[in-house]
Amino acid sequence: MTKFFYISLSMATLLILFGLVYQGKVSQAQTSKKSVLVAQKLIKKALTLPDQQKKYFLKKHLSSLEYRVTQESGTERAFSNRYWNFKAPGLYVDLISGLPLFSSAHKFASGTGWPSFDRILNAKEVRKQVDQSYGMKRTEVYAHSSHSHLGHLFDDGPTETGRRYCINSASLRFIPLDQLQAKGYESWIAKAGLSQEIGRA
Repeated sequence: MTKFFYISLSMATLLILFGLVYQGKVSQAQTSKKSVLVAQKLIKKALTLPDQQKKYFLKKHLSSLEYRVTQESGTERAFSNRYWNFKAPGLYVDLISGLPLFSSAHKFASGTGWPSFDRILNAKEVRKQVDQSYGMKRTEVYAHSSHSHLGHLFDDGPTETGRRYCINSASLRFIPLDQLQAKGYESWIAKAGLSQEIGRA
């Protein structure tokens, strides 16, 4: 009887411990997802702040790479960034403002190691500036609303536009096609040339 009691007690203890571990993992996953959403809202809030406060705020909420690229006109390493070889259908939006910038339908393999697009989705949301650093003359690309540095524009694209927007992954956030409607980007599906992808996603 005593032996049976201890066996039962051990099994009960194991079940309780398993339950606590499982609950902890679920809670951690939910917290992680919630943290991402909170962070996105916080980053967008920076657009309403004065310049000095915005700088401090973004430094606190962006990664060091994201801050260097978007706020200090830096460039991330080729072939080791999030989206250079990423092929899922969807929208690429401004990391800070969340406004649509590029579409996967206009993305192509440039062999440069950075995400490359042959056009922008909203001309009003992208501004260009001449960059003469490193002894070269290039066209730098910035997001209008967030003033974030995105990358560079070259006139050697392979499509009819003749353009290659060479963009830093760190300045972008990807919204998958199957999440566009839920996240409020439904009106951009046709504009982004993604309508034909809906059945395949």
